Amino acid sequence: MMAEVELCEKLGKDAVLALLLEVSASPKPGLVDRFSRGAHKDMDFFTFMESSAALSSYFVKCARLGAEFRGDHPQELFNSLRPLGMAAEQAMFDATGGVNTHKGLVFSLGIICAAAACCMVEQQRARVDADALCEQISRMTAGLCSRELDSLKKTEGLTNGETLYRKFGLKGIRGEVENGFPTVRNCSLPAFRHLKSQGACHMNDRCVQTLLHLMTVNEDTNIVARHDMDTLAFVQGQAQRVLDAGGMLTDQGRQMVCELDEDFIKRNISPGGSADLLAVTIMLDRICSEGTERASVLRED
Repeated sequence: MMAEVELCEKLGKDAVLALLLEVSASPKPGLVDRFSRGAHKDMDFFTFMESSAALSSYFVKCARLGAEFRGDHPQELFNSLRPLGMAAEQAMFDATGGVNTHKGLVFSLGIICAAAACCMVEQQRARVDADALCEQISRMTAGLCSRELDSLKKTEGLTNGETLYRKFGLKGIRGEVENGFPTVRNCSLPAFRHLKSQGACHMNDRCVQTLLHLMTVNEDTNIVARHDMDTLAFVQGQAQRVLDAGGMLTDQGRQMVCELDEDFIKRNISPGGSADLLAVTIMLDRICSEGTERASVLRED
């Protein structure tokens, strides 16, 4: 039992670290970072610090539910997370004075913690294969978009996500989770790990560079909610332009990142959906194996 507790605490720490590394990476075009508020007037770097601290116990609780789960239907595990998620959102709002800093990551990282703990305990391993983990997440959330978006009947009081699905068919984080984070597995996680393998790339630059990769492909609902689909296409094109110049790996690219940040702030553009997927990327890199398994922390008594 002590080994499972240790595992859950480690997953909780990994999740909080993912939050901290995401917001600390600078500069991030239009986003809150160490240098500026980005295209936000109601939050700054320290708001994110408050929020991250308030969520620390939540991720451990999600992992414990996963570690203790013995059912045959993974959707039951997902359903058991909902009360924890609601309480965590309230803790976030209490810490930030009502500002939504991490609602999307309460959802996605909470699910990852539970799914990872479930897989690790079942397999008696300290790390888990990324594809196996994401398959478990897909099983846990099967039918989520159908239940919450396709069958949507209300016409008033729609959330941003519901409105964007109705207007443009964008499924946002729900679609990412139900499909096992395809944007992360196919785009950002390989990019992040390639940069890490080069060794010379600092964590800050690795995170910003990975964010740029995400911005080129992600159907970022935060951008569309503030603006429109044309702005999303503009952001994707600008991110690709910066990457083509080397991004954070060249002097020219770094200057272009700073210029893009200034431009996005003026235009009130915030690629917050891509920022959330950056945190997911960091989390998966920390907990998922790359073919070499670490020694298990799950000990036999």
